[in-house]
Amino acid sequence: MSEPWSSLPEPLSAEVADAWGHVFPDGVPAWIRDAGLKESDLAGAMARSLFLRETLQRHSELVEQALAARPLTEPTTGDSLRQRWQQYLEDVSDEAGLHRALRQFRRESQFRMIWRDVTGLADYHETVAAASDFADTCIQAALDWLYPQVCEQYGTPYGIDPGTGEEAPQQMVVLGMGKLGGHELNISSDIDLIFAFPGKGETRGGRRSLDNQQFFIRLGQKLIQALDQITADGFVFRVDMRLRPYGQSGALALSFAALETYYQDQGREWERYAMVKARVVAGDQQAGRVLMESLRPFVYRKYIDFSAFESLRSMKAMINREVRRKGLENNIKLGSGGIREIEFVVQAFQLIRGGRDRELQQRELLAILGELEALELLPSMVVRELRDAYIFLRNLEHALQGMEDKQTQLLPEDELSQARVALIMGFDSWQACLDTLNEHRDRVARHFADIIALEDEEDGTTDLDESWQELWLAEIEEEDALSWLAEQGFEDPQASLASLKELRESRTVQVMQSQGRQRLNQFMPVLLEALSHVGQPSETLERVLQLVEAILRRTAYMVLLLENPGARKQLVWLCSESPWIARQLAETPLLLDELLNAENLYHPPAKAELEDDLRQQMLRIPFEDLEEQMESLRHFKKAHILRVAASELHGTLPLMKVSDYLTWIAEVVLDHVVDVAFANLVSRHGYPRRGDGSACDTDFAIIGYGKLGGLELGYTSDLDLVFIHDADPEQATDGDKPIDNAVFYTRLGQRIVHILSTQTPSGQLYEVDMRLRPSGNSGLLVSTMTAFDKYQRNDAWTWEHQALARARGVAGCEPTLEKFEALRHEILCQQRDPEKLRTEVVNMREKMRASLGTPEARQGEVFHIKHDTGGLIDIEFLVQYLMLSQSHAHPELTQWSDNIRQLEELGRAGVLPVEDTEKLRETFITLRSTIHRRALQNLNSQVVGDAFPDEREYVRKMWQKVMNG
Repeated sequence: MSEPWSSLPEPLSAEVADAWGHVFPDGVPAWIRDAGLKESDLAGAMARSLFLRETLQRHSELVEQALAARPLTEPTTGDSLRQRWQQYLEDVSDEAGLHRALRQFRRESQFRMIWRDVTGLADYHETVAAASDFADTCIQAALDWLYPQVCEQYGTPYGIDPGTGEEAPQQMVVLGMGKLGGHELNISSDIDLIFAFPGKGETRGGRRSLDNQQFFIRLGQKLIQALDQITADGFVFRVDMRLRPYGQSGALALSFAALETYYQDQGREWERYAMVKARVVAGDQQAGRVLMESLRPFVYRKYIDFSAFESLRSMKAMINREVRRKGLENNIKLGSGGIREIEFVVQAFQLIRGGRDRELQQRELLAILGELEALELLPSMVVRELRDAYIFLRNLEHALQGMEDKQTQLLPEDELSQARVALIMGFDSWQACLDTLNEHRDRVARHFADIIALEDEEDGTTDLDESWQELWLAEIEEEDALSWLAEQGFEDPQASLASLKELRESRTVQVMQSQGRQRLNQFMPVLLEALSHVGQPSETLERVLQLVEAILRRTAYMVLLLENPGARKQLVWLCSESPWIARQLAETPLLLDELLNAENLYHPPAKAELEDDLRQQMLRIPFEDLEEQMESLRHFKKAHILRVAASELHGTLPLMKVSDYLTWIAEVVLDHVVDVAFANLVSRHGYPRRGDGSACDTDFAIIGYGKLGGLELGYTSDLDLVFIHDADPEQATDGDKPIDNAVFYTRLGQRIVHILSTQTPSGQLYEVDMRLRPSGNSGLLVSTMTAFDKYQRNDAWTWEHQALARARGVAGCEPTLEKFEALRHEILCQQRDPEKLRTEVVNMREKMRASLGTPEARQGEVFHIKHDTGGLIDIEFLVQYLMLSQSHAHPELTQWSDNIRQLEELGRAGVLPVEDTEKLRETFITLRSTIHRRALQNLNSQVVGDAFPDEREYVRKMWQKVMNG
């Protein structure tokens, strides 16, 4: 008699044979046979999915109950899932019990759905419908249980019913976005949700009254915990709330009116694209229909709207950059010819024509493809090929995810996993599966390019003099090569020729594969010709060669520069202007993508656009994927700093704006880092609580000191930070694994510092200096607001109050930031003894100059722009002294944290004559501009000893007048 696994292909049959005794140590139990399963069925399922194998081994009781409730031969339907949940619900008596029941229900349902999918019992349509119905059931189940519990504590929310116009109790409306909204959810997927409620009002009948928004925020927090929190039983769904208005920084729940106003006034094109799929998945369905109808004009324009093409091109270009950065060519969702390109094609037609052709106002992709054929917007052959490719890709996606119940779209690289996927997909070999996949992807990529053509690539060919080719390939005599380089303006032909020879004969180039070598031989002559159009071509060549060496193994970047003369021109110009930029590009070649659009390159986005850009980039990365979050943040920062530096060199940004932009980049990054770190901790421990028992809305603030606080960041500045929280230190978090609030916020601070300062393959995000916190390095990492207040009033040194003059809240919770600003104002406005203050400030200044300034013996040769007498620090200390001595009489002085506006305010208040504040301001800008420019040349803040004589003399005079007067 043959073994159950004998018909399986190698190496899977051997693997199942090894595992069989571990899964069934006492033989196959009778209940499996009673359920109508053969041993060969078990072997086939175990070969296809490690998740199924692990569940049979570790959770056999759960599988037994599942099979008793409904055989695996029966399809999984919405009705069957809802009926089964009712049986689980019978044992739920508290919130912890709800969490446990939902997670066990998930394991059972996943076992059923994955079994039917990987063994071929379910087709694509059943699998996505079952996964979507399961999500709907869980969200509604959690909401049904939690709503009365929250009402019992806070009362029932009342407001105007959007259907009748009369006052009535209000329910939450949960919108499902993405594939959940389209009722085509993956078998192992996170879910994107938006929480809404009908309108303003207050709760009635509870222990304490709340406004409706606060009620629904608290209900939303509990709903997320019920689904997302990781417990001993696992989790139900990773819940992503970042598609809501303003993303992670927006309110967790919004009224219908607030949602409508946001989308009407501020909705972005990509948010239209997301809203196409929106569906009411739980809560008040009738009120939800009213909401969806009110949002319809935002999504579907009355006219034919071809602007959708442009926004989809931008989104696809962003995805292409991500694919290049992460090496995701094997990602069947994001890579060329993948699922996302089919979705883009379909949704482009929806956004362009959906307002006129109401048949396109549907959510399910395959249904819309049929409509596009019926409306003759796409030829039947194209529709057929896209449909076949979509179903194949989605089935393959489920195969990849069903192996281990993990959310992935990457093709496997190990032999066992490849064999599993081939078996699930019905192929005799992995190669046969791959060949079919590539045929589908090629067709999708072709149709995508035809329908949503990316920006016309400039013709990369040029009438290149053959001498450049001969020069690079060393086909001409050295003397002729030197003459040619000299004629073309190379200031040091000998050095340039030597560098080219060194590159050509380097080990890396010698061992390049033929395609890479061919690309290099095409690229180098074109690059050399481009260098002849800038000043100092030889020096620039040395800088650019750093980049060339960095991309020798990633020649796709050479293709990018070959095919885009504009990008090539920007590269050469930027490297000729700044060795610092050349080094940035060499360290992170992905930044070459920024050179493709000169208009964007030289016009960096303001803060609101930065926030939107980061939000879009991070939407595809789960909060729990900390490693990828950190890498993407680093790339975001580098890309935008490159744009600022390019703009400064190009003259489109003056110094004051340069620092503003660099500061905005840091603020946007910090805000996101707080969100990521907070969400990570909440998923483990729940929300920290306030004194009244309510959950905190982070109640955490990052205070920026020094250059960040003073809006004076440079290209390589570190961040001086202080962390404050305003939660009750006596309370604990409200999750299944509670910890004290104090521990929670300490871990939050540690996580933030880790995300910012850890060295990853892309380097550090920012160097962080926490020494300005109360009691310095010996103090707590995160202070309570009360402790910070007490320290500033009773224990802080004068230099700490000087530092406070340049401090401001830069990220975190608005009420906590406002409390800090009020405290800062009070401290700065305290009345001080001017003589004692003057002595302490002067002493501190002399101590700093002695340790950081130029030694006296060298002061004739070198002037340190920051630290020497007459430099920037003198101006800063002078301003800080005046702030601390005069704010009690002129409280308006405290409204700014930067030297420039503080000087202006000192002039307005009459503390100093306006002509002096203007002159100090001009001097400050001159000195800082020099530091900025030198940074782009990789130079430090030390200049020749006789530099800036007039400015230094003036600062000395003012110091004498104010500090020694």
